[in-house]
Amino acid sequence: MAENNARILLDLWRKNDLPIFHIKHCSTEPNSPLVEGKPGNDFMEIVLPYEHETVIKKNVNSAFIGTDLQDQLDRRSINTVVIIGLTTDQCVSTSARMASNYGYKTYIIHDATATFDKTGVNGVHYDAETIHQTALASVNKEFAEVVSTAMISQTLQMHPKNEQ
Repeated sequence: MAENNARILLDLWRKNDLPIFHIKHCSTEPNSPLVEGKPGNDFMEIVLPYEHETVIKKNVNSAFIGTDLQDQLDRRSINTVVIIGLTTDQCVSTSARMASNYGYKTYIIHDATATFDKTGVNGVHYDAETIHQTALASVNKEFAEVVSTAMISQTLQMHPKNEQ
C-alpha cells in the first residue's frame, strides 16, 4: 500500500510541477543489499524517478548528512519538506528530525511510508506495523506533522502551486 500511495503523491507532485528529490540509500557495507549495483539498491518500478528529477545518494540514515540536500532546498527557497518512503523508523524518522531541526516545515505521509519487522534487545519480535506506528508517534507534532495521502492530496488540490 505504501508504494501505491507514494506513486499517487509523485503523480500529484509532477502534475503540479512541484520539486521532487529522490533519496537513494547506497550502503558502504559490502554485504548489504543496498550497495550500488545490487538489485536492492534500485528504486521500485512504481516510484522510478523521471530523468529530469533529482536523485540524491546517501549512505547513512539521514538524507541531510553527507549530501547537498539542504543546499539544494535552500537555493530553491524551499521551506517545506514532505517525506515518503522507507523506512519509517530509520531514514524517514531521522530525515524528518533533521529537517525540523534545520527549520523546515516537515510532513511525513504515514500511509506512503513503511518499515520492516524488528527484533528487540531482549529477543522480542515486533511486527512492522508496530514499529511503523511507534516511529510515527515519536515524531508526530514534535518534529513533523504526520498526515495521510488523502489529506495532503486534498490540500494540494484545493491550493495548487499556481495559486500559492
